[in-house]
Amino acid sequence: MEKLRIACIGAGSAIGARTSGFLEVINQLHDMYDQFAIMDINEENARAAAAAYNIPEVYTNLDDLFTKGKPDVVVRLTPTDSAFAMCMAAAEAGCHILSEIPIAFSLPRADAIIAKCREKGVKLDVAENVWTWPRERLKQMIVEEGLIGEVTHCRLRYPCGAYHGFSAIRKLVGAEAERVLGWDGKVPVVNMLSYAGQPMSETMWDGGLIRFPGHVQCIFEMPPKRPVWRHAWDVEGTKGFLGAVAGTIDGAKGHRYGEALVLDDPNTLQQLTDDFEAGAADRERHYPLEWVYGERDGQEVLECVKVNTDPPIVWENPYAKYGICEDDAVSKATYLESLYLAVVEDRPLIYGAENARRDMELWIAIRESAWQGNVWVDLPLTEVTSVEEAMHAEFQRRYGCDPLGDVEKQLQVVYDRAAVMWTVVGWL
Repeated sequence: MEKLRIACIGAGSAIGARTSGFLEVINQLHDMYDQFAIMDINEENARAAAAAYNIPEVYTNLDDLFTKGKPDVVVRLTPTDSAFAMCMAAAEAGCHILSEIPIAFSLPRADAIIAKCREKGVKLDVAENVWTWPRERLKQMIVEEGLIGEVTHCRLRYPCGAYHGFSAIRKLVGAEAERVLGWDGKVPVVNMLSYAGQPMSETMWDGGLIRFPGHVQCIFEMPPKRPVWRHAWDVEGTKGFLGAVAGTIDGAKGHRYGEALVLDDPNTLQQLTDDFEAGAADRERHYPLEWVYGERDGQEVLECVKVNTDPPIVWENPYAKYGICEDDAVSKATYLESLYLAVVEDRPLIYGAENARRDMELWIAIRESAWQGNVWVDLPLTEVTSVEEAMHAEFQRRYGCDPLGDVEKQLQVVYDRAAVMWTVVGWL
């Protein structure tokens, strides 16, 4: 099996951070990748990561990585504001790219990255994790099998990075949004630090109504951020629903809340049509999402996630043989395998930059609707929004660079951990 030479750009500030997850999973996919190098302008961080994950080569200069290291694939793990410059430089060097979320804070920046990758003939994917989680893959199978009938309604609550939630909803609905209506606001907070570690006196929130083809709509909320951030989403259909269910016993490691498939029971419905309130609990059949673990090489490994319908619906973990089972580890493996197959066998990417762009477009359109006085905004967007213009202006002010040009100058910038979209609209 051919191996690709892969390097991560960005070592993270500490072992155990999100970056470390990529370094670990790449090593686990030992038959696909040779993780030969890591690059970071902070040599101490780069060497610490290299020692922890047995990476032989360390670079502190991007040009050296491209000219001396000659990677086939790079994983962009640097701050959000750097995505444009890093991806443009990697594409120019002929490297295939897996970029961390989001694809960019504005659609013009995303479009420029996509265009450059097409020009240079390199593959580009964006590591949107949520829709690839084991439970989400199972939920997608449930919808595809028609168990909940026709999708009719959705609710989404996502306080940090709503593009994550949009990716999950779009997969479950199976259609692209047509229009959005948005609203936003600010509330005071006390004893809370920002993403960059600064004291906060207020926090932003937003919400909206997303209209899909037909009668399907999604109610979305990014609630005010608190020290504990929770996310959840429900999808209703003509025969049942998928979502959080009170009383569901959660036995999954790292699983934050109980979820279940709930189906109408036709026989019970016939018996209780005149006693809806009293009989509501008996009108439905609950099928909790179940995690099944096995043992491989002395380690407990997730084998599958399932619901015990008749017949059962089962998502089998294709990465169990590598010892990969946690939500985000499965997600990372999904993208790394997809990119590998795209490069080696010219297969389609499992997600692709265009899907990452659509998820970000939804959020931009919702906030643009709010800024324009709560008016309906049609999708796809056809011109640059005032939201994007404000973020471009903040980028120019903060870094002294044209957000859509000056690539060489942008490559010299030391980027803030908190992106411009955090400052302008409260987004991560």
